[in-house]
Amino acid sequence: MKRSGVWASLLALGFATGAAGIALGQDSLPAPSPIEKTLAERATHVTEVTLDKNMLAFASKFMDADKDDGGKEDKDDKAVKDMIRNLKGVYVREYEFDKEHSYTAEELEGLRKYFESADWSPMVHERTKGVAEGTDVFVKLVNGQMQGLFVLDAEAKELSLVLILGPLDIDKISKLGGNFGIPKDAVKKAQKEAGK
Repeated sequence: MKRSGVWASLLALGFATGAAGIALGQDSLPAPSPIEKTLAERATHVTEVTLDKNMLAFASKFMDADKDDGGKEDKDDKAVKDMIRNLKGVYVREYEFDKEHSYTAEELEGLRKYFESADWSPMVHERTKGVAEGTDVFVKLVNGQMQGLFVLDAEAKELSLVLILGPLDIDKISKLGGNFGIPKDAVKKAQKEAGK
């Protein structure tokens, strides 16, 4: 995603419609919603990533294979791997469209409503007046510790959702970008906003 308001791709595209049946308090990934299906039908390019805890453990093994530094691991690499091992799930959806604003404000609102609960706190609401664009970031806090991150980023021709469940270190979260389909810009922005 190109713009700084870009974030991501995860979760919950239409839980608010009532068709996706998981409670916010649960630590499991959502089932695809009807809104997601509709968006995918309209999009010219779709990226879908759904990784539960077991799949994350399997996928993290390939991080070592991709290293080009002779196998040496620095402290940051180890911290990121430890964070990944403790994650409960990653859910990313990215939709690219030929035409601008190929989604509605009502669809975006349906995605946001899923996180309007005591478990998830809004961190960022960014809007563009007169068009269905903007960025939302929600965090799940448990005893002062970040246990989840959701980003919804709507641009003229792109819509991204990112959901990361599990304990997150805000100082290391940007390192998740580029892994498991997680957009780099999304987590960098989340880290920047959380650090304010």
